[in-house]
Amino acid sequence: MSTRLEIRSVDPSANPYLAMAVILKAGLDGIKNKLTPPDPVDRNIYVMTKEERLKEGIVDLPSTLEQALENLKSDEVIKDALGPHILERFIEAKEIEWDMFRVQVHPWELEQYLKQY
Repeated sequence: MSTRLEIRSVDPSANPYLAMAVILKAGLDGIKNKLTPPDPVDRNIYVMTKEERLKEGIVDLPSTLEQALENLKSDEVIKDALGPHILERFIEAKEIEWDMFRVQVHPWELEQYLKQY
């Protein structure tokens, strides 16, 4: 019997130290709580419907920074990995980043809507 562990690289824009701290904490939490990984899915998940993915236990990642921050705020393992000081500063910085992004007029919006008015 053998064991295989795969860690896919996180987003290259992520802080590698924070990312590694969270990955290690999540792994240790899984060992401590004797979590069993789900069965592998040997299908192309990009052609599966949302219902098919959910049936396989595959949930979509947050689609916005705002959703990601809400998930972070409710994840005790990640919050513990980062500690209160880093967590608070990280959330504060990312909320500013989200606000800066969401108030911008995107070129797609200009192209899509400016012609209509």
